Amino acid sequence: MTRRRQSLAALLIATATIGAGLPAGAVAATPRTSLTAIWNEVMCVSCHEPLSVAQSPQAYAERNFIRTLVAQGYTKAQIERALVAQYGPSVLGKPPAQGFNLTVYVLPPAILLVGIAILIVTLPRWRRRSRDGAAAQAATTTGSLSPADERRLEEELSHYPG
Repeated sequence: MTRRRQSLAALLIATATIGAGLPAGAVAATPRTSLTAIWNEVMCVSCHEPLSVAQSPQAYAERNFIRTLVAQGYTKAQIERALVAQYGPSVLGKPPAQGFNLTVYVLPPAILLVGIAILIVTLPRWRRRSRDGAAAQAATTTGSLSPADERRLEEELSHYPG
């Protein structure tokens, strides 16, 4: 065999050995993650900034920890679980949706819905009041002036050319 064929055979044997303990297609089906995908979703626990922009020694330690886990083939979910086990839940950019943290996810849509409901109820009332007020004002302004007011108006208007 030539050297090239020996290298190819060694590569095939190594590939078969690595995937032998896994079900067919499991090596290709394992979701890979990238460092930036994790860095954008976790926080530096010392400076409370996103890990992607943090520049503290703790941030460097967290990045190295993530690099190690990515190199070991961990998925994104596994890395997040390992980070929480290592640094606590404050490392996550989004708090878990359970307990008191659930209010972060429930409260903003609830406030929005209450605001929409208030507008649906009050806008027709405001419009009706403004129409009724405009009609009442028009009714009072269409009345005739008293003779004294008419005379005073004519005197005032005569001072202006036109």
